[in-house]
Amino acid sequence: MKKLISVLALTLIFGQAKANNCLKCHRGIENIVPPESRMAKALKAVAEKIGYPDNTCIVCHGGNPEGKTVKEAHRGTVEALKKIGGAEEFYPDPGSPWVNEHTCGLCHRFEVEVQKTSLMFTEAGKIQGALWAFGGLEGYNHRVANYRVKRGKLYGTEEYRKYMEELQKAEPQLFPKETVPVPGAPKAEEVEKNVSKAVYTYLRQECLRCHTGVKGRAKRGDYRGMGCSACHVPYSNEGYYEGKDPTIPKDKPGHPLVHEIQGTRSLKVKVHGVTYSGVPVETCNSCHNRGKRIGVSYEGLMESPYGSPYSEDGSTQPKLHTKRYIHLHPDVHYEKGMTCQDCHTTLDIHGNGIVAGTNLAAVEVECQDCHGTVDKFPWELPLGYGDELEGKFKKPRGVVFKLPDYMKYGKVYKPEDGYLLTSRGNPFGNVVRRGNLVVVHTAGGKDLILKPLKLLYREGKLSKEALVAMKFVKGHGKLECYTCHSNWAPQCYGCHVKIDYSKRKRHCDWLSKGEKHLKNGLEGKGKKIDGEVKETRSYLRWENPPLVVNGEHRVSPAIPGCQTVITVIGKDGKPIVLNHIFRVPNAEGAGKEGQKAIDIAPVQPHTVSKRARSCESCHNNPAAMGYGISGGRLMAPPDKSYVVDIKTQDGKVVPERARVQINAIPDLPADWSRFVTETGRQLQTVGHHFKGSRPLNNRERALLDRRGVCLACHKKPFPQVEPSGFLLDHLEKVFKVK
Repeated sequence: MKKLISVLALTLIFGQAKANNCLKCHRGIENIVPPESRMAKALKAVAEKIGYPDNTCIVCHGGNPEGKTVKEAHRGTVEALKKIGGAEEFYPDPGSPWVNEHTCGLCHRFEVEVQKTSLMFTEAGKIQGALWAFGGLEGYNHRVANYRVKRGKLYGTEEYRKYMEELQKAEPQLFPKETVPVPGAPKAEEVEKNVSKAVYTYLRQECLRCHTGVKGRAKRGDYRGMGCSACHVPYSNEGYYEGKDPTIPKDKPGHPLVHEIQGTRSLKVKVHGVTYSGVPVETCNSCHNRGKRIGVSYEGLMESPYGSPYSEDGSTQPKLHTKRYIHLHPDVHYEKGMTCQDCHTTLDIHGNGIVAGTNLAAVEVECQDCHGTVDKFPWELPLGYGDELEGKFKKPRGVVFKLPDYMKYGKVYKPEDGYLLTSRGNPFGNVVRRGNLVVVHTAGGKDLILKPLKLLYREGKLSKEALVAMKFVKGHGKLECYTCHSNWAPQCYGCHVKIDYSKRKRHCDWLSKGEKHLKNGLEGKGKKIDGEVKETRSYLRWENPPLVVNGEHRVSPAIPGCQTVITVIGKDGKPIVLNHIFRVPNAEGAGKEGQKAIDIAPVQPHTVSKRARSCESCHNNPAAMGYGISGGRLMAPPDKSYVVDIKTQDGKVVPERARVQINAIPDLPADWSRFVTETGRQLQTVGHHFKGSRPLNNRERALLDRRGVCLACHKKPFPQVEPSGFLLDHLEKVFKVK
């Protein structure tokens, strides 16, 4: 009754309800959400409250519904909307983080409140990584971010909040109380005095275009909105609008695919008669295509320098995210139809209210949360299992039957025998227990039923290899599941960065576009800055990534994080530094000169396969131990220049005008893939976020190294028996595996 009186009062104040004049121009535009959805009803309620029951457009976009011209309609807003905290201007992109407290925030207050603490907004981990590469300018601290952000209220269950409080005590460098903005791009004269300052040119021109405060670059595969719209409004890789609004050009890229919201199973997006739900992986890949490359890797895409095979018209393969690819095996979860949001929780993605400096600090899920172990079901595991604080909690985590308020958007699934919990104590809203089974309700519409490992073990469904690896070799309990089950990972060895201040052309400062955002929520024009950034690499690999210990104190795959070797060209065109590797004082494994700021990074490659990598790929492989590809024997020392021309037998170059083919990298006496010696001397940084990140130590490498062990007994070959078959028969006798 009170609501009805309120609507009537507003109608008397602001006049009779008006028709939707927006549709006079935008006739045929798609409904932003299905009319029967809860969100549509909520928008309708707001429209009624402000006296425009037939015009939900202005609830999100603002604008003047009485305007007779385009200019008039796209200016200002309805006073009644302002009074309830709604739009204050016309907003072309209502999801922009600079205005969405007045739009999305009318209903989704939690998501809007925490958005600026999210890594998608701060990029604190990426920034700390770049500062590390230029000499560890902030050490292990993660306080520098895109913008100044203060930590707020920590959301989550009571168990989760307790867990995160303990984690902050254990890793304080990852959780600043307040961030400070990235310094402005330096002038060439400043860089000549302090070459490390070139990192701010590198960050602002190259690295920071992906955060949600700007739209990013308008390139194939990278089209997206801002803030909420970056994920929840569909953009195709080509960037063309394919809906029915006659005012949106269909031949100019940079527009949403259709005027609809994607997000949950209940929000069906319809394009040309095809319907889908959830946030597609391609949306995430508009940003997650470099760095760890987990988005494209999940789809089975591995970056390639080549443009083959040729396209239909005979041209080379089109660039996607400015790169070309080969197609390797995708992640098994992708093959099952799962998108990123089916594993990653709302706190993972939107933020939890406090500032987390890197992915591992923010992500709360582990493989065992759904799959358990051969000895325990997921609900029998304690909190923290597989995560940083494993061992601190003892009792089984169990299940819960009630979801927190911030998780009750979209479709709420029946808890059946309880919602499963993450390793840090929050419920999965889409993953439930059904007896001893686990049901994953995907955003795309599938209900996937999986048998946890303990049930597979009970039923005798595990292979001999799986039994040996997970049941009988107890040391494997300290491995991440994906250490064995990720057969490949993108390994970009040697990141060569050149920053040239002699070029006259000035370049885009992506961060300044957000700093100078407009009143209507769009990114500003931004600044142009000195310095031209170019990147290349030494070589690419993908098979059998090396092993390290990650921040969760578990053995993990690793890839080159930023093995950054820097060349900076001054204003006069002469190098200030050439092929230079910075060093970080007081870093893990550092000597008197400091540790080399080239990094091998622990990683979850997102290339999980049911078939695990072979025993030999770790136990008989020097690269897995950190000794380098083929133990480094195939690689010539990079710190020596190499001339290709006529030479004498003792190596003296004959022509006086011979040129160096491959220039020296002075501080790199071993190959990029070698990061620890056989005696345990650390040659590179191995992780610079969590305290626990490191190479395998001497004892661990000794346990891992089984090169030549088989030959001690089996000096003669067994031509009639497959080696792997012989090994399994042997293990069957030893372990009495049936």
